[in-house]
Amino acid sequence: MRHVPGWALLAAVCAPLLLVGAWSAAEALQGPGYDPATTTISVLAAYGAPGYWLMTAALLALGACYMTIAAGLRPAARAGRLALAGGGAAAMGLTLVPAPLRGGDLGHGTVATTGFVLLALWPVLAADRSRAPAPWGLRPRVCAGATTAMAAGAVLLLGSLLAGWVPGVTERALTFAQALWPLLVVLSCRLEARDAGEARG
Repeated sequence: MRHVPGWALLAAVCAPLLLVGAWSAAEALQGPGYDPATTTISVLAAYGAPGYWLMTAALLALGACYMTIAAGLRPAARAGRLALAGGGAAAMGLTLVPAPLRGGDLGHGTVATTGFVLLALWPVLAADRSRAPAPWGLRPRVCAGATTAMAAGAVLLLGSLLAGWVPGVTERALTFAQALWPLLVVLSCRLEARDAGEARG
């Protein structure tokens, strides 16, 4: 079993904390006129928004976390690690094409969609299909389930945006799930490695 280093675990712990911490602080800066249920996170990162610099820094750090996890997640298949790193690059890329305070933007939408797709696909691409017992987070059925759930969340988010249903809630649930999943995979790999070491000992 290839070892997942501690620095990858640290990055995996930081990703969901950074995401939730940043949007919570940016919401506070935005003031009472901001409704997180009906307004997306992108508005918090829009150029000119009170939390613009905070969200910009958070997106850069989040992207770096995803890339760090991808580099350290050695038991995962290469395609999945590349997709996870690509999701990190997309998070960083959002800082170059921030959403406008009102309305949509093709560049921002394209980069955000690319990130959502890559972060939804990476679990199934990372699955360990060898005959040896894989860590829980890299078992093909588990990975397929994670990708299916995230893909369904992305479709629901698109429907919410088009229909005007609470897109803020949907987006937060999806982005949190995508930030949390790498941590669960890393933990499963480290626990598997620990148990294998104890069995050999």
